[in-house]
Amino acid sequence: MQVFNVQGMTCAHCVRAVTSAIQSEDPAAQVQVDLAKGEVSVQSQLGSEQVVGLIEEEGYTATRAQ
Repeated sequence: MQVFNVQGMTCAHCVRAVTSAIQSEDPAAQVQVDLAKGEVSVQSQLGSEQVVGLIEEEGYTATRAQ
């Protein structure tokens, strides 16, 4: 499970956008979004750089959590 800090998510639309972006590249990906913490947890075959890129394409700022 990879965890990312994502800035700019505020609503259910944001959750759907991030989830859809990741699942468009890996349909089997499991994505969990915590709006309150600004965290996205991803279980996927995609690398962390790929996930960050997909999230950023949706207009959010993302970094891998330490």
